[in-house]
Amino acid sequence: MIWRKSSYSPNAGGQCVEIGPTLDHIAVRDSKDRHGPVLTTSHSEWAGFARDLRTGLLDR
Repeated sequence: MIWRKSSYSPNAGGQCVEIGPTLDHIAVRDSKDRHGPVLTTSHSEWAGFARDLRTGLLDR
């Protein structure tokens, strides 16, 4: 799996998440704990989450 992080994430500090897409799901992990737990979600759930982030639905 190839992990990637947002281009908006700073290179120093490691305060970001990484995603690793596969054919079956999207995996999400903490960039500073690469051997820690991984959250997985379906492609459709991830697309809905990303849409809600972009539209501000998840803003406080």
